[in-house]
Amino acid sequence: MAIRTGSLVFREAVFDFQRVYVVGVVNATPDSFSDGGAHAVPEVAVAYAESLVAAGADVVDVGGESTRPRGARRVDANEEIARVVPIIVALAARLPTPISIDTTKAAVAEAALAAGAEIVNDISGGRFDPDIAGVAAAAGAAYVCGHVRGDTIDAVHAAEASPASFEDVCRELAERIEALPASLRGRIIADPCLGFGKQTAQNLELTRRAGELGERLGCPVMIGPSRKRYLGELTGKDVGDRDDATIGAALAAAASGAHFVRVHNVAKVVPALTVFEASQRGAA
Repeated sequence: MAIRTGSLVFREAVFDFQRVYVVGVVNATPDSFSDGGAHAVPEVAVAYAESLVAAGADVVDVGGESTRPRGARRVDANEEIARVVPIIVALAARLPTPISIDTTKAAVAEAALAAGAEIVNDISGGRFDPDIAGVAAAAGAAYVCGHVRGDTIDAVHAAEASPASFEDVCRELAERIEALPASLRGRIIADPCLGFGKQTAQNLELTRRAGELGERLGCPVMIGPSRKRYLGELTGKDVGDRDDATIGAALAAAASGAHFVRVHNVAKVVPALTVFEASQRGAA
């Protein structure tokens, strides 16, 4: 397991990267690919987020717009804000856990940060809305800079026909990170965005070389394999039955030196990571 250095400081948490941190997904959408809108009602989403933290999530990532490859309805910023802000307000009042807003829109990020979020998780790395990184910088938030190709989610998924190589991802993420506001330095997390315009081979290589990616970019790396289509291609399992495959991907990411894994089923992943990391350290 790669040595991890540096730290991120949040309102009530310090991440020193001596272990892998688990980001729990809360999809506050009616059309999520993974849970079909099970948490679209704010009260349900809040209770679910609390259960993720009880199961060991280190971050709660709240999203209000689906980015699945087919059939997702685009929503405007006001609708997205209405979905996520009540959840974030409630969670910030109840939990010490850092809250992340999963959005590509500057207006949504600004509203979520004002409501209590501390991380902006932008899969587009600023491609969809160039103002979003500035919003994160102004708020003193951490910023997850994602890697996609294309200026819309449909274009991103269409790019799978000629997927980015590992070297492409390294170069393009480095360029995006270099263009971010200087005040974000030390608060940037890179995400190669498995499944977003990548095929199975690229997803596997990015997972296997997550630690190398972090070293080359000079920042922590988040890997998000949870329930992705490539796991179904490898195992033959439907989306609702991919949590065991997700555990395998999360452990592979941890072994390679990833700093965060973003997953849906926190209760399954946390014990597996605990045993894996104890084994790596030789701890009793």
